[in-house]
Amino acid sequence: MAPRPTWKGFLRLSLVTVPVKAFPAISSGGEIRLNQLHAECNQRVKYQKTCPEHGAISNDQIVSGYEHSKGQYVVVQQEELQKLRPERDGTIRIEGFLDAGEVDSIYHAGRAYYLLPNGAVGQKPYSLLFQSMTDDGVEAIAQVVLSGREHLVLLRPYQRMLTMFFLTHQKKVNSVAHYHEELEEHELSDEELALTKTLIGASRIAEFDYAKYEDDYVEQLNRLIQAKIEGHEIVEVKDAEEPKILNLMEALKKSVAQAQLG
Repeated sequence: MAPRPTWKGFLRLSLVTVPVKAFPAISSGGEIRLNQLHAECNQRVKYQKTCPEHGAISNDQIVSGYEHSKGQYVVVQQEELQKLRPERDGTIRIEGFLDAGEVDSIYHAGRAYYLLPNGAVGQKPYSLLFQSMTDDGVEAIAQVVLSGREHLVLLRPYQRMLTMFFLTHQKKVNSVAHYHEELEEHELSDEELALTKTLIGASRIAEFDYAKYEDDYVEQLNRLIQAKIEGHEIVEVKDAEEPKILNLMEALKKSVAQAQLG
């Protein structure tokens, strides 16, 4: 069965409007969620909201507040928050285009969607936009309102379709300058650089197959759970030995020799 879109709306560039639908590019399937149980009786632990003064309280007794100083809160009503929400116009508004790769991947927020034309009327303008972006090697910065908030997104052509990546605003990304003091300056010899570059060259991947990298933790957890269901004894895996730290030049020479052997 084909997946269902999680959002429908319009992609707008100036006066050009393309009806589109969005599908999550990243699936949450396959993840294993463990519940918390009471060790004494194995009953599932339940969580209840409590007030230190009045004990357990219901959701309708809860308001939102911001702690502006120690122990001092300003209460913000839901009606006030609602006024801050932008209008939901269902449109991905393209602000402009930039060279592919110009937005550093550090700003990617981890949410990605496939954008497809929604209906026959959107097919041709969608194809025109995709092909033009591909030919020019550009990506698009856009904004869209989802879940009551305006989000900054990056539109990128990928395998015959447009993709939409959510971006983190620059102010929320820690500046690398804060961490430069952790780095020490070193004089690098020509021989060290040559050996390191030789090692990198010998370790180049000729044909990268992303599919071969799997989530081993999920697979091992699946086997553990299945074994416990079937009543099998669980065998503890021994910790790997810590690697021996070699002299830098010795380690580089041995690594290059191993890499060249294949």
